[in-house]
Amino acid sequence: SLGAVTDVRTVPLYGGVGYGPQLDGLRKGAHLVVGTPGRILDHLLRRSLDLGRLRILVFDEADRMLSMGFYPDMRALAEYLPAKRDGFMFSATYPAMVRSLAGQFLREPGFLSLSRDHEHVAETEHVYYEIPAMEKDRALVRIIEMENPSSGLIFCNTRANTAFVAKVLQRFGYDADQLSADLTQSERDAVLARVYARKLRFLVATDVAARGIDISDLSHVILYDFPEDHESYIHRTGRTGRAGASGVAISLVDVLETMELKAVVKQYEIDMQRREPPTDEDVRKVVSDRVVAQLETKLRGLDKLVRERMERMTPLARRLGETDDELAVIAMLIDEFYQKTLHAPPEVPGGETTPAPSPSRVRVEGEGRSSRAPRSAGSGGRSGGDRGRKRRR
Repeated sequence: SLGAVTDVRTVPLYGGVGYGPQLDGLRKGAHLVVGTPGRILDHLLRRSLDLGRLRILVFDEADRMLSMGFYPDMRALAEYLPAKRDGFMFSATYPAMVRSLAGQFLREPGFLSLSRDHEHVAETEHVYYEIPAMEKDRALVRIIEMENPSSGLIFCNTRANTAFVAKVLQRFGYDADQLSADLTQSERDAVLARVYARKLRFLVATDVAARGIDISDLSHVILYDFPEDHESYIHRTGRTGRAGASGVAISLVDVLETMELKAVVKQYEIDMQRREPPTDEDVRKVVSDRVVAQLETKLRGLDKLVRERMERMTPLARRLGETDDELAVIAMLIDEFYQKTLHAPPEVPGGETTPAPSPSRVRVEGEGRSSRAPRSAGSGGRSGGDRGRKRRR
């Protein structure tokens, strides 16, 4: 729509809709193509789009694109890009996966922060949601579906809540396990082995059980229960946003816990932002976009023989959409596909396996290392503006 009042010809390319208008727009010629990586890749494979004369490549909301599961398509797209081009990358957060992505697509990138009044990259973004205590379990699932963390450490105040939250996540299809004093040492060692091998996506733990655990590149820390003392907030949230990377610390608080949170914010001068809990409709939209992207990626990967075999099912697929009862069959199949994707984190650039600590470091009685108080927002270049976005060039 930005090009409607200019002579710039713009073509939007995105999945979930027909190809006709997109093909018509490309045939007329385009100065600017705006689209999702998957649909752009589809047009490249169809040879309806040629990037040989591409001059500028822009990735907008790079962190969001990675959380949506677009990285495999972005990686495949790289093969079609000309060597000589300018590039820009925009991202609201600056985790290790975004830095790695910049290294893949940009040459000697510089960094410009547009975070207001700050000139350093934020180590940790602090966020809270005000949620009634009895609704925290469902709210947690909705927040995870929206955020799609690559890894998460979820803190509870009691062993009972630790077991409950782990079970809720497991029932919703997530790869989650608990760590509490209720486990035997052998059970604890088995959980930690999965953590350090990056084979466990979500670890739910109490403060005592999590002592001595050091997980590199942890993208999210979630406080399901707000800590009973202020210093524990710093210890918990200090586990993400380390070594120059950014992370997200999310607190779920009820009305009474909100007062404690505000006291922590005041004591440690934390830049804390409140967000409204996502609704079921918010989740449905994000999940739909994510599923379409993943299914189209899977379809592109099929060989010719499989595609020919699949054509036998086309009449059945068309018929299944005619009644509500048959639509339930389609919904069941899509849900089964989506549940399988929840078990593993989204594929992202970079990432190394965390070395396991010695056994003396992982016992429940072990002492943890202290954490620094988090600093407030962005770094790396001249500050300016107030949008809180970081720009790579």
